[in-house]
Amino acid sequence: MLLLSYLKKKWVFKEFSDKKQLRTDILSGLTVALALVPEAIAFSFVAGINPMVWLHAAFIVGLITSVFGGRPGMISGATWALAVVMVSLVAQHGIEYLFATLVMMWALQILFWVFKFAKFVRLIPHSVMLGFVNGLAIIIFLAQVWQFKVAWEWLSWTAAIIMWLLIVVTMAIIYFLPKLTKSVPSWLVAIVFVTLLVLFVPGLEDTRTVLSFLNENDYKMLLWEFPKFHIPNIDASFIEMLYIITPYAFVLAIIGLTESLMTLTLIDEITETRGKWNVESIGQWMANTACWFFGAMWGCAMIWQSMINITNGWRGRMSGISASVFLILMIVFATAYISMIPLAALVWLMFMVVIWTFAWPTIKMMNKIPRADAFVILAVTFITVYTWDLAIAVISWVVISALVFAWQKSQDIHVKRYEDKKWITHYELDWPVFFGSVERFKTLFDINNDAKEIIIDFADSRVLDHSAIEAINWLTEKYEKKWKILHLKHLSEDCIRLLKNAEKIVDINIMEDPKYRVADDELAD
Repeated sequence: MLLLSYLKKKWVFKEFSDKKQLRTDILSGLTVALALVPEAIAFSFVAGINPMVWLHAAFIVGLITSVFGGRPGMISGATWALAVVMVSLVAQHGIEYLFATLVMMWALQILFWVFKFAKFVRLIPHSVMLGFVNGLAIIIFLAQVWQFKVAWEWLSWTAAIIMWLLIVVTMAIIYFLPKLTKSVPSWLVAIVFVTLLVLFVPGLEDTRTVLSFLNENDYKMLLWEFPKFHIPNIDASFIEMLYIITPYAFVLAIIGLTESLMTLTLIDEITETRGKWNVESIGQWMANTACWFFGAMWGCAMIWQSMINITNGWRGRMSGISASVFLILMIVFATAYISMIPLAALVWLMFMVVIWTFAWPTIKMMNKIPRADAFVILAVTFITVYTWDLAIAVISWVVISALVFAWQKSQDIHVKRYEDKKWITHYELDWPVFFGSVERFKTLFDINNDAKEIIIDFADSRVLDHSAIEAINWLTEKYEKKWKILHLKHLSEDCIRLLKNAEKIVDINIMEDPKYRVADDELAD
C-alpha cells in the first residue's frame, strides 16, 4: 500500500491521464526494448559473460530506475563503459569475482548517496561534457563498423552491399515516415519492415541477423532463465579477494554514477527540464541492490538508449517502464523472433543515435571559443575514443580540467601598489595564491624600487596551498637580502605557522585575520 501511495503521489499514475502521450511513451519503450536486446548481447560478449546476466540487469535496473529514479524517461541498464572495465577481471579471475565486485560496488554506492556525491558532477565543465559526448558518439559509430566483419574478416562485397542497402531502406523509413504520420515511431516501423523484407524477399536469406551474431560468438540461441538468488563463490581468502576486487569496484562504482549523472545532465539540456540528482543516485542504488540479490550485472544510465527514447517523443516514466516490461516479455516469449532481426536495422538505429548524440555545433564554434576550452574538447574526445575505457577517460578529464583551470586562473591575480605618506609601499592582492598562480605572483613585486618597508595585504586574497607558502617565503628572502622590512596582513593562523621567520614578517591582527586553512601536508599531520 505504501508503494502504491508513493507511486500515485509522485509520478506514475498521473501519466495515464494523457492517453496520446501514454501511447507515445509505450511505443517508444517498445522501440528501445527492440534495440536493447541485441545491444545487451553484444556487451555481454565484450565482458565475456553469459548474455542472460546482462539481460537480467537490463530488465531489473531499467524497471527500478524508471520508477524511482530522478530523471523520467532515462533508460538504464548494463553499459559499454562497464563492460570494457570488466574484461580483464573476468578473463583473469572468472565470473564469481565479478559478482563479488558488484557487492562492493553496492556498498560504495551507499556511501556516494550518504555523502551526496552526485552534486559534484555539477562541477564538470561544459567543455568536458562536449568532449565526452562527441567521443562517445564516435565510439558508437566505430562499434557499428565492426558489424561488417565476421571472425575478424570483412564481409564479402555482396553481403556488404546488401547490408548497406538495408541500412539505406531503414534510413529512408526513419526519415520520411514522420512526414506522413507520427502515430507510430518510425524506428519501430523500420525494424519490423526490414525484418519482413529479409524473411520474404529471395536473395536475402544470408543477411546477418541477431541469430547469426549469436552463432558467431558460440551462442546457439537465447535461452531464458529466471533470475536466481546468488552468493559469490570465491576460493581465495577474504583479504586476497579484497585486494583483487577493490580497484575494479571503486572504478566501476564511480563510472556507473558518473555516467548516469552525465546522461541526466545531457538530457536536461536537450529537453530543457531538470532531473533530480540525488534521487537518481537513490534509484541507481535500489536497482543495483536488486541485481545483487539475483546475480545480475551492475547497471547505470545508457546514454544512447536514452537518446533513442528522446527522439521518439517520450515525456514520462512509462517509456522506461514499458521498455523493461517489453524486454522481459521478448526474452521470455519471443527470442526466436528477436533472432530474426537483421543487424542492418540495428546498425542504422545506432547511426541515428550517433547523429543525434554528436554535438555538431562544436565544429563551428571551435575558432570562436577560448583556446583552452577548445583544447579540452579535443583532448577529452581523443582520449575517450583512443582508450575505449571510460575509467581512463574520467581520470583524464579530471586532470585536464584541473590543469586548464589552474592555467586560466593563474593569470587573474593582480595587485594594487601605492606608497603612503610614511613612505611605506603597499600591495593589495585581489586573487588567491596557489600552485598555478605562484609564478605570476613572484613577478608582481618591484623589490628593487620598493620603499624600506613593505606591506602586503591579503584581505581580498587567500593562500590556498603549500606552493603559495613557499612563494611567500621566497619573496621574504628577497626583501631580506635588500635589507627591507616586509609585513603580511590578513593571513590565517595556519598560514602563519607554515611561514619561516613568521614573527619577523607577519603583523598579527586577531580581530581582522581570517580563519581559513591551507591545503598542506604539515597541517594534515
